[in-house]
Amino acid sequence: MNNKNINNVKLGNDVKIFDFVNLYGCSIDDGTKIGTFVEIQKNATIGKNCKVSTHTFICEGVHIGDNVFVGHNVTFINDKIPRATNPDGSMQNEADWKVVETFVKNGASIGSSATIMCGVTIGENSIVGAGAVVTKDVPANTVVAGVPAKVIKKL
Repeated sequence: MNNKNINNVKLGNDVKIFDFVNLYGCSIDDGTKIGTFVEIQKNATIGKNCKVSTHTFICEGVHIGDNVFVGHNVTFINDKIPRATNPDGSMQNEADWKVVETFVKNGASIGSSATIMCGVTIGENSIVGAGAVVTKDVPANTVVAGVPAKVIKKL
């Protein structure tokens, strides 16, 4: 655990966590693998038997189901209108904005370098292509790709 920063995390059985991760206040269920250089923030949940690849950022309010693949360098967003400061110039804190939740359903796969905007649901067994920017819900059993992500085909 010398090369890991893990605080207040609920871990299931047989979870594998590689070095140089930052996990706090989240939940990771049985059999999941967390790659190097991953951050998972408080109130995020990861289901069973998932693979979260290196350099991925899973922020507060992201809920990932079971058997989900998350590619390298995937970024989740949890604020529709991010700001550093309030109108009066004071730095924002947790009381100044609202987390917008995102859901990734069972069996979904998210390709490397995809960006997932907040407030969307990625449906069961769907595939998000590498580099896609997901701005709206992805139906179950569907492949999406592009910027913004569009339906490519049904599975």
